[in-house]
Amino acid sequence: MFDASMYEFVSTLFMGAVISGGLIVAIGSQNAFLLKTGLTNSHPFAAATVCFLGDFLLIGAGVFGVGALVTVDSVWGALLSLAGTIFLVWYGTMALRSAIHGTSALNIENDDQSPVRLKSTILMALAMTFLNPHVYIDTVVLVGGVTASLSQELKPWFVAGALIASATWFYSLVFVARKLATVLNKPKAWRIINTLIALLMFLIAARLFTSLIVAWV
Repeated sequence: MFDASMYEFVSTLFMGAVISGGLIVAIGSQNAFLLKTGLTNSHPFAAATVCFLGDFLLIGAGVFGVGALVTVDSVWGALLSLAGTIFLVWYGTMALRSAIHGTSALNIENDDQSPVRLKSTILMALAMTFLNPHVYIDTVVLVGGVTASLSQELKPWFVAGALIASATWFYSLVFVARKLATVLNKPKAWRIINTLIALLMFLIAARLFTSLIVAWV
């Protein structure tokens, strides 16, 4: 049976996986790019690895940079945690709205069969990862706000969960691209995915807000 500390470790690991998973699974140009590399066999392992390493750097900056500089019982930490809570609620609401309307889908064009050089694939993966301004808000600021309420011994567990989700998603996209493309091109599949994302984001927002209240009341 788990003791209290092990339960904390596992729940923090799960929270990291859910937040990371919820952010990267959402429809975006990076996911479309990775699916395309898998479908056309354009150095898919290199593309997925660049995206994963990018997540590693950004999540690490959020947890051990922003998250380490502030604590939930400080003014800046409280503001960051509150901003993280608001973002999670907003993100969950957007996902729920997409689920209700059922119009989301990843449309992958597979007409171009010309070979792509490794250098071109890596540069495109870097651009998809680091040239999107929203990625810094999603990973660095949001993750920093969420982890501000965690103890130092729990933060590595959050990072581990986030990286497990990141690696699972990125490498799955490129290595089972043909099967995933068929599923992810269907709005019905995204209704289910977005509903789950919304529910999990709301739950984590509630947990984060509760930690904030406990620290300040």
